Amino acid sequence: MRTSSHIYLEKKVRNWIANDELRFIALKTAATLNLPQWCIAAGFVRNLIWDKLHGHDSATPLSDIDMIYFNKEDTSEETDKKYEDKLKAISPLSWSVKNQARMHNKIHVSPYESTLDAMSFWPEIETAIGAYLNPQGDIGIITPFNLEQQVSTTVTVNSRHPSPNTALLRAKEKGWLTLWPELKIHTHNAEVTS
Repeated sequence: MRTSSHIYLEKKVRNWIANDELRFIALKTAATLNLPQWCIAAGFVRNLIWDKLHGHDSATPLSDIDMIYFNKEDTSEETDKKYEDKLKAISPLSWSVKNQARMHNKIHVSPYESTLDAMSFWPEIETAIGAYLNPQGDIGIITPFNLEQQVSTTVTVNSRHPSPNTALLRAKEKGWLTLWPELKIHTHNAEVTS
């Protein structure tokens, strides 16, 4: 059940994305592929949230645009590369396309059932949030976790990920605490809401 707080935060995040020119162009570009269960996730939404909560005047540059989708019928990396090439031909951003139907192999867990299921295993709770355009062209938000927890200045280790240290290593390697100094690392578990 979506609480009034969830609805409020979802609207706020959608507005932040809509008012970020690069992110909105990326969503329109990604939508042209019409892939099943697609969204642009990870730093695309997470970094914007952290930027806004830290009062940054401009968005922290993205190293890439992580588009994910779910298709059990074709899990080849070559297909993802073709999609990346199509996206780059439309918008010359640094695209990374990954079919979540094969990504369970990376962390040696059971096959995922959906994009949402795959996201529920990502190393940090805050990273497991994505945005997409619905058929009417409106921005939608997808996350398996509590949005109230994600729209915060935390890095929460996801206990569903088989290697809890991954989140801590990523935070250090990517310099998150330098870019967003108010972030606090939490190692306790979070509940999956979907």
